[in-house]
Amino acid sequence: MSCESATALALKESGHRPTPQRLMILSAVRHTPGHVTVVQIVEQIKESYPFIDPSTVYRTLAVLKEMRLVSETDMGAAEAVYEWIGQARHHHLICRMCEGVTLLEDSHLDGVSAHIRQNHGFEADFDHFAIFGVCKKCGEEADNE
Repeated sequence: MSCESATALALKESGHRPTPQRLMILSAVRHTPGHVTVVQIVEQIKESYPFIDPSTVYRTLAVLKEMRLVSETDMGAAEAVYEWIGQARHHHLICRMCEGVTLLEDSHLDGVSAHIRQNHGFEADFDHFAIFGVCKKCGEEADNE
């Protein structure tokens, strides 16, 4: 089964129609390596379907996020970025000084998730997020000034 067929099936099973626009949007997110913005999705889709409206993209991304097929993350830029969750879950450490981004494997949050579950009875959704701070290099440079 192709990824598009699997996606259409997932949409149907969740009670959402697999419209051509939804499938184009999901394909754009799924086949873009890394993160993608709404503007980038619209530009990508307009090449083959010039009538796509940004509001359709936002609504569709909200549905796909609710279905946990895509993640939305604030990486500290002007707009949120989206990424296909089917990839191995990961997170980001973002330096406020140099704006460098370091990947953080999901396993680093296992203890936090377990702590929250044990102490609060709450199952946290750590799909994809960013932690802001100061990287080692910038911290050392600041100490030397």
